[in-house]
Amino acid sequence: MTAPTRFDMPRRRTLAALAIASLGTMGAGTVLAQAYPAKPINFVVPFAAGSATDMLARALGQSVSQEGHQPVVVDNRAGANGMLAAQFVARSPADGYTVLIATNTTQAANQHLFKKMPYDPVKDFVPVTGLGKGGQVLVVRADAPYKTVAELVAAAKKAPGKLTFGGGSGSSRMAVELFKQMTGTDILHVPYKSNPNAVTDLIGGQIDLMITDTATGVPHVKGGKLRALGVSTSKRLAMLPDVPTISEAGVKGYEFTYWFAAYVPAHTPAPVVAHLQELLVHATKGPGALGFYESTGGDAWTTSTDELAKFQAAEAVKWGQIIKAAGVEPE
Repeated sequence: MTAPTRFDMPRRRTLAALAIASLGTMGAGTVLAQAYPAKPINFVVPFAAGSATDMLARALGQSVSQEGHQPVVVDNRAGANGMLAAQFVARSPADGYTVLIATNTTQAANQHLFKKMPYDPVKDFVPVTGLGKGGQVLVVRADAPYKTVAELVAAAKKAPGKLTFGGGSGSSRMAVELFKQMTGTDILHVPYKSNPNAVTDLIGGQIDLMITDTATGVPHVKGGKLRALGVSTSKRLAMLPDVPTISEAGVKGYEFTYWFAAYVPAHTPAPVVAHLQELLVHATKGPGALGFYESTGGDAWTTSTDELAKFQAAEAVKWGQIIKAAGVEPE
């Protein structure tokens, strides 16, 4: 056997080093996944406390904390139509400890509502799983002069541009934009950081109407401060059995829903994503989440990473079409 030459030895050392490095890289994700979670997990919510997204995040957090044996901290970063929160998560370490509890607003609508965004809804994130879907409710003040959708439409047509609506999310805003498009009305949009803020002003008389998530609106309906004129879903909600769908109330074919999903920063190791996905899917079946879905008339909805990516792509196209048809110009 020929002894290695002085030229072979460095080459062999290099190959050995590369082999060891390769094994280390292959095992790093597995080690991370086995250790995950090893510290508190941060659920970043794009809207204020009391919003539907916030309520779901807290319900899921309880279960994830119990299963993962680590605290879950809910971090509300409302503002800029959810872009503040999305940007924060996009720039966070890709280790699975900063999770965006997103909606169609941050991941599908904003790219069509704004000319410039501080994050890319696709390139900056790894989809983890869907979390739920839900409907909204058209509400006015309890003492408003209109008691039906037809009366509201008549009032809006009588005074174009005089009535105002609050929008604290892409879903809330576009639900009314679609309503305007289908009824031929002109209602002025007033932007808010989050739907709870807009509801406060609606009750106070600063705006005239909203289409908001049921988690935010229904408690005030049942408390006597707001009047529900219709729900945005294709069927009536069990929590509001006497309230017709907006379609039933005269806007034929109207339907508008929203969704929640979890995302982590791009380049988060796949084994960590898989473990987090497992924790979140299990959490959607826990008592806290089930209570949320039941109390808001929503449904649990979970996906694989690939399924969520494909769903998001289709939703981006859909939202683009709705926004364009509504004549909304990017800001």
